[in-house]
Amino acid sequence: MNTSWRSASLVAGAAALLALTTACGQESSTSGVGSQNVGATAAAGDYGSVGAGTSASASPSNGYGADGQNSGAQSSAAGKLAVTQNAELGKVLTDGNGMTLYRFDEDTAEPPKSNCDGDCAKAWPVVAADDATAGAGIDKALLGEVTRADGTKQLTIGGWPAYRYAKDTKAGDVTGQGVGGKWYALAPDGKKATLASLPGLSVRNDPKLGKIVVDKNGMTVYRFLKDVAWPDPISNCTGSCLEKWPAVAPVKADDTKGIEKKGLMGFTRPDGVKQMTVDCWPAYTFSGDTKPGDTNGQGVGGTWYAMSPDGKPVGAPKK
Repeated sequence: MNTSWRSASLVAGAAALLALTTACGQESSTSGVGSQNVGATAAAGDYGSVGAGTSASASPSNGYGADGQNSGAQSSAAGKLAVTQNAELGKVLTDGNGMTLYRFDEDTAEPPKSNCDGDCAKAWPVVAADDATAGAGIDKALLGEVTRADGTKQLTIGGWPAYRYAKDTKAGDVTGQGVGGKWYALAPDGKKATLASLPGLSVRNDPKLGKIVVDKNGMTVYRFLKDVAWPDPISNCTGSCLEKWPAVAPVKADDTKGIEKKGLMGFTRPDGVKQMTVDCWPAYTFSGDTKPGDTNGQGVGGTWYAMSPDGKPVGAPKK
């Protein structure tokens, strides 16, 4: 009885694995998914430039991200700190007015020291340590203060000096995330806010594009219209194209959420790079996306589009 049950289970498991790994070949009579492909290099101009579509905050003219203009958040006491759930960043630390708090990579936490003064402090108003208290989900032992060069006291979280961002104009704004590659929203423990618990691939409901695939870092996943899916996955993005559109590394099927399982597999490119596919279509991210939620690659060259959970190109013109 036990032997028969175990044999039946092994047969069923093998059948399920075979069905998954041959999903691409099922679209035609040719099998062999996972073999080396022979993709051609994409034509010049098909993949756009790194800076295409990037926001003003991601390319600040003065290096701070707000041109020295304090147009939004004001320098004031923190009040009762709170933890806010953000769709792209997970748990984010906010002040008593719901404004996002940030940290600066050029600062230090051990010992606490702020390296943002002058125009930088106009773009990134410091959070005063006065009357700061810990709300629910925040360890009050992590709250501290550092004396700045002008003698004022700045709030620290886990040793990191805290700031607001001048371009955040209302509660919940996170426009400072990733600015200059040095500014990041604070998590309740003082680390950089991130959705570290995201699966290898999952689905994000974008306000403009609808349901799109994102990777483990929350970055948008794209599809290249010049690629081939059947009978075998073939990537036609190589060389400099692949530098601008990095291949998504393979993930296990059980490390995905909301993604169609058919054709969900990895393959090895001729250049040796291993790449993930959704419905057998090669998957990429875009180097011009600087933070979770960015979709700067959408429509680039008329050939790059965000990928839907079933592998289709979202918003691509219908043939």
